[in-house]
Amino acid sequence: MSMKPTLVILAAGMGSRYGGLKQIDPIDEAGHKIIDFSIYDALRAGFGKVVFIIKKENEADFRSCIGDAVSKKTDVEYVFQEMENIPAGVEIPEGRVKPWGTAHAILCCKDVVKEPFAVINSDDYYGVSAYKTLVDFLAAPQAKQEGMLPFCMVGYQLKNTLTEHGSVARGCCRMSEDGYLTQIEELTKIEKTADGARYTMDDGATYQEISVDTLVSMNMWGFQPQIFPELETSMQRFFAEDIQKDPMKSECFIPLEVGRLVKEGKASVKVLSSQDKWFGVTYKEDKPFVMESIRKLKEQGVYPEKLWD
Repeated sequence: MSMKPTLVILAAGMGSRYGGLKQIDPIDEAGHKIIDFSIYDALRAGFGKVVFIIKKENEADFRSCIGDAVSKKTDVEYVFQEMENIPAGVEIPEGRVKPWGTAHAILCCKDVVKEPFAVINSDDYYGVSAYKTLVDFLAAPQAKQEGMLPFCMVGYQLKNTLTEHGSVARGCCRMSEDGYLTQIEELTKIEKTADGARYTMDDGATYQEISVDTLVSMNMWGFQPQIFPELETSMQRFFAEDIQKDPMKSECFIPLEVGRLVKEGKASVKVLSSQDKWFGVTYKEDKPFVMESIRKLKEQGVYPEKLWD
């Protein structure tokens, strides 16, 4: 491959459910965070540069806790998801403090990412195999049809992504027979049950069952830099239409924008499935399970005791 792909890490979220800046919370005795294992997996799979999307006020913490160690192994860049970084002529609703969402976060990278790139969440553990699969696709991207932007996503079985400690939001995927995404539906309140899973769309007034084998998006995407002009269009539409519905909380989410591009015939998304178990610290109560999982992976020789030495 002439150009190694870049790993873009979404780390500007507020961590409201978890209470605190969970991206820099250690999950082993050596002081590593989930993000360290993600970067380690990505670099050994063949990624080149790492781009952190963070809030400007978290920069010093981020550099000292994560970035400085990683920068000894690879190129690192920081991009700030600023509230003011919006289309010309748009006004920020008075009192709004919440960022504009993941599509906006990715758009903030347009000046530093010029090569194929993957996007991940900072607080999710995706497993070793997903990064190799992504590198292989980004080296030789296959569009469903000529003229479409060739994107991909790594899908996980819902049962490998649930927590015991509350509800989760997941992008539930439908695919064509040849493995391309046809639809993605964001369900924001899915929870584990004794014999499967269920979700609610009306704050618990009613529930519907959902198969635990449903393939879901965990925000692990493979993109080409040509997505940036499309995301600029997305943000213009978001401010023209969506922001009025809920000025304090509306967000522009990348799964929904990718789904729109698929529907419009502008992009195809190859679904690469992973059998790995995802884990993350959505709630504080998830942390002991994550720590135990990492300990077992080290025992199995998947990771060294210290990643960056």
